[in-house]
Amino acid sequence: MNKVSLLIAVLFLSLSITTSSANAQTVELLAGNTLNGAVQGTLLGGASMALSNSDDFSALRIGVGLGTLYGVGMGAYDITTGGGQEVLVSGLFNDGNNSSIIVLLDTFYGAALGSVVVVAVTLVANERITTGLQYGAGIGAWAGFGFGIFDTFVLAERTYAPVVAANVNQNASGLIGMNFENNTSFGFVNPTLIRTSQITKTDFSSTLNPAVEIVNFRLNF
Repeated sequence: MNKVSLLIAVLFLSLSITTSSANAQTVELLAGNTLNGAVQGTLLGGASMALSNSDDFSALRIGVGLGTLYGVGMGAYDITTGGGQEVLVSGLFNDGNNSSIIVLLDTFYGAALGSVVVVAVTLVANERITTGLQYGAGIGAWAGFGFGIFDTFVLAERTYAPVVAANVNQNASGLIGMNFENNTSFGFVNPTLIRTSQITKTDFSSTLNPAVEIVNFRLNF
């Protein structure tokens, strides 16, 4: 009797994993985009504060709220266009496993480039460097966001599972990456989901919990 119960439990476990794989991918797409959207809103809220030279955090609060809604919308877009399948989005400068990460990385790059350019101008004009950083990062972040939207919906190519498995980026995942010629890479700050499974004599349960990986390391042979 115990062997029969164990066999039934194993079969149930196999069926649960198989039938929940698509739902799990849908949850991952929605959660990843939502988290990226919240970070995106935070960046643009901070950029707005910098451009208006204000210490009023209402712009940051509104940015987080709107960014979260934007992330949910991006997640819905990825789910509906790919039927909930795993997706690889190849933008002009980056690859990612959802649409919002391309926009977020372009925003980072825009803020960095804007800071460098405006600081260079302030040095030539003998003005305060902090002022150049403030306005350069603000302008660059908004410019990067605008380009990121264009990059994601116009320039980027999308590949959906199962083809995506053969084209997955071989670099470590993360919002910030460092790649080396010896096929090693580091990724920093990677939003992800952790699956936790529990099996008892009478039941099997599986839950997904949001998490952030601080550092990833990958070695390709």
